[in-house]
Amino acid sequence: MTSAIDSKIARRRAIGGRALQVSGLGLGTAPLGGLYRDLTDEEAFATVDAAWGCGVRFFDTAPHYGHTKAEHRLGDALRRYPRGEYVLSTKVGRRFVPRTHPYDGSEGWQNPLPFEAIYDYTRDGILRSFEDSQQRLGIIDIDILLIHDIGRLTHGDKNPFYWKQLTDGGGFRALDELRSAGVVKAIGLGVNEGQAILDMMGEFEIDCALLAGRYTLLEQQTLNDLLPTCQKRNVSILLGGAFNSGILAQGVSGDLKFNYGAAPPEVIKRVARLEEVCRTYGVPLAAAALQFPYAHPSIATVLTGARSPNEMRQNAESFRRAIPAMLWRALQDQGLIDRRAPVPEA
Repeated sequence: MTSAIDSKIARRRAIGGRALQVSGLGLGTAPLGGLYRDLTDEEAFATVDAAWGCGVRFFDTAPHYGHTKAEHRLGDALRRYPRGEYVLSTKVGRRFVPRTHPYDGSEGWQNPLPFEAIYDYTRDGILRSFEDSQQRLGIIDIDILLIHDIGRLTHGDKNPFYWKQLTDGGGFRALDELRSAGVVKAIGLGVNEGQAILDMMGEFEIDCALLAGRYTLLEQQTLNDLLPTCQKRNVSILLGGAFNSGILAQGVSGDLKFNYGAAPPEVIKRVARLEEVCRTYGVPLAAAALQFPYAHPSIATVLTGARSPNEMRQNAESFRRAIPAMLWRALQDQGLIDRRAPVPEA
């Protein structure tokens, strides 16, 4: 890889007030768990190798991805690299046990491992999940530990029950114990909704949050509340879902998935307008989508998923591509991005 790729992708930003820094571009590993299409082990390892070659030094995973498959694969791939050179995060909140019910495919995993989840945000559940992840990864030193999928979007009316496991059941205490003892360097949550992050900041001191979507070329409502609060409290955002599940990767001629479902007509129409402006300035839509969120000072990294070395290298090229300042002004002038949003430097 050229030094130009390395310098931009491997640029480091701190996680909250912790002595921990992540690369500008990170690798999210839901695809390694078989999201929508399964990979071979060889494809998974080659994808991680390609990310490393592009300068990526932050890797995020979760037991949920492929029902523990992604953790196994990522650990096997990363153990070949010097431990001190990368940052690793995983998640807690689900314990995986041998499957007793047929898998119906509704979660999108293709060929997951034969385990099923039990939601458990208690102290014992979190500590057990953390230890299970260490064993699956084959890596003791996990840098960032995130509570996974707490919030009404996941649990609906049951969310108060699970929230009580964090408060009264010792879940928050477990996180604090791990951080205070230096077992992990930073703690937070990984969710698809900004409100859950605001709720947690109101009750517990977190360092970061992995937010899937909610601050992309298509969504900037978090400028109203979440992002200003993160700046005030020095909470870093690990931004996933910059392509909004796919539609911003290739535009209206590609995958029309939006936030894990079919894109509605109004979204398709807006993406077509975004594409038109990008085309005027000779910029691929994917490049604008990956670079836009990273301009906000609270965004420590932009996570990208990849299913192959070529896809990883394409994403890396999109992240480093030069984009003229006129593009961002045009998007603002046409009301396609919020004028309050910081934009990348030319």
